[in-house]
Formats: sequence, C-alpha cells, structure tokens
Amino acid sequence: MQCERSWHKQVMTSLIQLAHRLRVDAHAMWLAARDPAVPLPVRVFGMAIAAYALSPIDLIPDFIPVLGLLDDLIILPLGLWLFRRMIRDEIFARHRAAAEQASHRPVSRAGMVVIVVLWVVGLAWLALLLLAGRYY
Repeated sequence: MQCERSWHKQVMTSLIQLAHRLRVDAHAMWLAARDPAVPLPVRVFGMAIAAYALSPIDLIPDFIPVLGLLDDLIILPLGLWLFRRMIRDEIFARHRAAAEQASHRPVSRAGMVVIVVLWVVGLAWLALLLLAGRYY
C-alpha cells in the first residue's frame, strides 16, 4: 500500500512539473515573440500559439471527453517545438529565464479579464461579419 501511494505521489509530482514547464515555456514564447531580434513571421506564429496557450478559451472545450484535452496536449507542445526550432537558442534561453522568474509572482486577474474580453470582441466581430454577409 505504501509503494502504491509513493507511485501516485511521483506521478502527480511529475505532472505538476510538466505543467509548470509548459506554462513557463508558453510565457517565454510570448516574451520571445515580442522581441525585435526574432523575424516578423516567427513572431506572429509565436504570438498566436502563446495567445492560445494563455487563453482561458480553447478551440475544443475541455469538458468534451478526450478531445478537449488532446488539443492542449498536441497543439501547445507542437507549436512550442516549432517556435523553438525557428529562433536562436540564446534568445529563447534569455526569455525562459525571465518567464521562470515571473512564474513566482502572483497571478494577474486583470490579464485574464483582458484575454476574455478580447475573445468576446473577436467572436462578436466575426458574428457581425457573418451576419452582414448573410452567410446562412
């Protein structure tokens, strides 16, 4: 019984560390995407992936069994991997250090509100475009 608890604790610790690393890397990608030393097309790609990673809204909602979590498990690591291959290692390392340092600060609720408002405005704009064009 003790061995089983230890195994569960190790798995949970590993998952928490993986989630922390993904969150820090997504923040580092956001910081690197704003760096003028990174080419513009790569910056746009990095901003899109980082915005998706940091957004509370997913393409496939998490409450949909399996698919809701698979998009996060596939899109985010794949986007991060592609972004890291497109920029120099020293640039990403510098931004990863800044993101790691920032991960120990309190969470910004105002930032969450801004992202939700941006998503709502974007969806409303898209709905207006569709209705104005009478695509039904």
